[in-house]
Amino acid sequence: MPELPEVQTIVSDLSKVLPGLKIRDVWADFRKMIKHPKTFDGFQKELVGKKILKIRRRGKNILIDLSGNTTLLIHQKMTGHLLYGKYQKSIRQPADKYQKWIAIGRGPLKDDPQNRFLHLVISFSNGRRLALSDLRKFAKVLLWPTDKLDQLGDIKNIGPEPLEKSFTFEKFKKIFENKKTKIHQFLMEQKNIAGIGNIYSSEILWEAGIHPLKDISKLKETELKKIYQAVKKVLTKALKAKGDSTSDYRRPSGEKGGYQNIQQAYQMEGKKCRKNDGGIIQRIKIGSRSAFYCSKHQ
Repeated sequence: MPELPEVQTIVSDLSKVLPGLKIRDVWADFRKMIKHPKTFDGFQKELVGKKILKIRRRGKNILIDLSGNTTLLIHQKMTGHLLYGKYQKSIRQPADKYQKWIAIGRGPLKDDPQNRFLHLVISFSNGRRLALSDLRKFAKVLLWPTDKLDQLGDIKNIGPEPLEKSFTFEKFKKIFENKKTKIHQFLMEQKNIAGIGNIYSSEILWEAGIHPLKDISKLKETELKKIYQAVKKVLTKALKAKGDSTSDYRRPSGEKGGYQNIQQAYQMEGKKCRKNDGGIIQRIKIGSRSAFYCSKHQ
């Protein structure tokens, strides 16, 4: 989390406001998140003066293409989300190593507590800023030559994009050949399919009526087709809802997404299945993650 719908929502929102802006300054108080260049000074020097050309997504990665054949890659990991608006530095506190940033004016950027963990702030030529809020500080940020992105492990090891027209059932079926693992885990593995995590794996399998512990080697073609159709349906539905804000995720405006209001299985433990089939949503641990499923139709 964030997963494909959340990352794509952020990319779509930022694509409306960032292209054409120039980077004026960069601030960070947790510099370990910056993986390349190796120093913050080098990172700052490469960014300042660059112009935003395009914002796109690959898997769960946000790619901000800049002038000078440079791309800023941001992977938000578990609790990160990008925010865009007007910010100002707060009064320095004696115990603070760095100054903090606070949003100007009322609204979710300032008022929602999930938006206050700012560890990276990029200032633009229009006076606004792009801020990365990340409670657990797991986010990853790096700069890389745009024309060499396909050589970067973060990009080259990602599987096909599930919502592209080219992702046909035949290509989907081929991914499963000669594999043995639990379907819930398989769907979350980024080298198999891009962008699916814990939320949407549970939602997809609920929609398809497949138990999360079922081994993929035992799936029939009819079951594979149900999963394939559910992948398209659930992710499209989540995109329309602007993502899931059950936890930390927020849109660049600071607002919540809406998928948590219509989800069917994730975090619904103990509730009646919405298929009205007499089932109750159960939670099980698979590896270190939780999966949610209906005790009746899955």
